[in-house]
Amino acid sequence: MLRTLRIYRRGLGANLRAVLEYEADFWILVVAGALFQTLNLLFLSSVFAHVPTLNGWTFPEALLLTGMFGVTIGTGPLFFEGTWRLAGKINHGELDYALVRPAPVPVQVISGGIGLHGVGDMLAGGAMIAWALAHLDVAWSPVRVLVALVLLVSAITVNLSLVVLGNCASFWIAGPHPFFAVTLMNINNLVRYPIGIFGLGVRAALTLVVPWAFMTYFPVAWLLDKPSPWIGLLTPLAALYLALLARTAFRAGLRRYDSAGH
Repeated sequence: MLRTLRIYRRGLGANLRAVLEYEADFWILVVAGALFQTLNLLFLSSVFAHVPTLNGWTFPEALLLTGMFGVTIGTGPLFFEGTWRLAGKINHGELDYALVRPAPVPVQVISGGIGLHGVGDMLAGGAMIAWALAHLDVAWSPVRVLVALVLLVSAITVNLSLVVLGNCASFWIAGPHPFFAVTLMNINNLVRYPIGIFGLGVRAALTLVVPWAFMTYFPVAWLLDKPSPWIGLLTPLAALYLALLARTAFRAGLRRYDSAGH
């Protein structure tokens, strides 16, 4: 495990150093991420300028949800950006290089890139969370803080696992671009808002089919004591299930991989 983590850290570090060689690009990417989350904030503000609550959620509560989205979604580019290059590697047979190196293939793929716009996402999302919590009456206790941290880590795991799962589809869907993964990632925009505003079918899909709701809605609903808060406590189980599913899918894809000409 320690060796695997060391390989991951060194691979990610090499890509980070390469990106930091171009200072202007670094700042452009960070600002781009922050601007994306700022647009989410402006949209949410315009909605609450016309309504006092959104499906029972006040503005600070909804902002906490949006901030949670920014923090969790920002971890993908920062830590798993290399996964988005998997489709191209499969299509061009470049995954052969990873297969012959004495290191786990998933670790080589995942650490094969870094997207610094994730820094902007996380900074803006963190600022929204801080402002929202300052305007909410949350009964904090040592246990509540500990559970909140566990749910945050689990929510991040849900996001990263779904990133891997979406890109693993490239083992079965021929082509140099991860169209399936892009479509899957676009669905997560729905969980920036309380999922109660959607119909039963959409809520079921976001909970059971593609459980994006465990990335934001259910953990935040638990923290705010919204109806059925116990569902939020299932987030670690959802994260474990998705992580194991992503691992299984990647292994199955590697067995199917047939080098160039895929």
